[in-house]
Amino acid sequence: MSTSHADAVTFSDLSRNPRAVAERAARLGRVRVTHRDAPDFYLTAADREEERERTLATASRLFLALIKHDPTARALVIAMPEVFPWVRHLSSDELRAFTLELVEALSDAAELEVDATLQEVIAGWRATARIKADPARYAEARRPTSGDFGPVQVSP
Repeated sequence: MSTSHADAVTFSDLSRNPRAVAERAARLGRVRVTHRDAPDFYLTAADREEERERTLATASRLFLALIKHDPTARALVIAMPEVFPWVRHLSSDELRAFTLELVEALSDAAELEVDATLQEVIAGWRATARIKADPARYAEARRPTSGDFGPVQVSP
């Protein structure tokens, strides 16, 4: 369910009239709460959120079962270009690796509530495809390096 701007309220609206905002969220399923000095968030009914979690878990288990019964993940690999058109720049081995990593990240999102990993997997493979789509950049990336490039910044 996407939320349009019409389904949004300000944090001030929530502060001034929490009952009306809660009723609106219950009626619409969720309401985006915008905040001038902080990230927006959604107000949603717990039962709807729990239903979304069960749906994600079911989809995740289905994909894992498909891979378990077909280690090549043929059906999923065939579907990947429709979902991620940029995979055409990946080799067949890379596409299979991306598919497996994606399904594992979906499982982590469903079973462990680790959502960021899924987007990291997609972003990483998309970056690989982006480099491979440009022959000059890909050749540059594959060239050997030498020397010390300084300390590596590690994010927490």
